[in-house]
Amino acid sequence: MTTYKIEAGTAQHIGNRPQQNDRVALLTGARAPGYVLALLSDGVAGPGGADQVLHTARQVFDEFKPGDRPSLERLGRLLQDIVSETHLVIKMNAVMGAAGGQAEAHASFVGLLLSPHGDAVWGHVGDSRLYRFRDGKCMARTSDATYVDHLVSSDRLPEEAAKNHRKSKLLLNLLGNSRKEPFLTLGSHTGLAPGDVFLLASDGLWHFFTDAELAAATSKATPRQASEMLINKAGERSQGKGGNCSMVIVKLVKPAQDGLAGKVARVV
Repeated sequence: MTTYKIEAGTAQHIGNRPQQNDRVALLTGARAPGYVLALLSDGVAGPGGADQVLHTARQVFDEFKPGDRPSLERLGRLLQDIVSETHLVIKMNAVMGAAGGQAEAHASFVGLLLSPHGDAVWGHVGDSRLYRFRDGKCMARTSDATYVDHLVSSDRLPEEAAKNHRKSKLLLNLLGNSRKEPFLTLGSHTGLAPGDVFLLASDGLWHFFTDAELAAATSKATPRQASEMLINKAGERSQGKGGNCSMVIVKLVKPAQDGLAGKVARVV
C-alpha cells in the first residue's frame, strides 16, 4: 500500500455557452479495490459523445480485474479499451441517428488511472489536457506532438500539413469521427508520492493559464479551493466570452495518522 492520501475533486462552469457539453467523473472499480479512474470529456455538437465516454468507462472499469500488480501496458490497455468501445458506440449511434437528421456527435477524452502500487497511467484524445505537477512545478503535460508524428508517419502527410490538422475535419482527432480512428496518446509515471498533483482540463480552462500558473494554483490549495479560483480567474480573463470550463484535480498528500492511506476524498 502506498503512503499517501488522495484528495480529488471535479468542477465545471457553463461559461457563455447555452449548455454544458463537458463531462467529468471520478470512479472506483467494482473489481479493482484501491484503483481510481479520473475522466474528462468535451462533447462536440452536444453532450452526447461525452455522456457516452462516461457510460462506457464505468462499464469497462467495473469489469477490470487487475490481479496482483498489472504492468503499465496493461493499465494503458484499459484506457485504450474505453476509447475504442466509446468510439464504436458513438459511430453506431450516428448511423441510426442520421435518418433523423441528428448531428454527428464527437468527444475529446482524457483519462487518468491510479493504482494502489504508486503507478499512474494517462491517455488523451483531442484538445483536452492532462498535467502532472510536482511540488508546484509542471513536470509533464499532454500535447499534440505525438499525434502530429503519427500523421506524418502513418498518413504520409507533409509535416506542415499535419501541424495544421485542426483546420481539417478529415484529420480531427476525436472520438466519433467517422473519417478517422481516434489516436490515443499514453503517458505514465511510477513512484507516486505526496506532492504529486494531476489536473485534467478542458480547453475552456487551460487556454487562459500558463503551466506555471496551473501548477501554483493546484499545489497551494485544496481541490475545491483551486477549482473555484481557476474558474473565477478564467471567467475574468475570457471577459465573459469563455466556453465550457471543466476540470478534475487529483492531489496526493501525506496521510493523517488514521490509516487512511490511499483513500479517495472526493470534493465536488
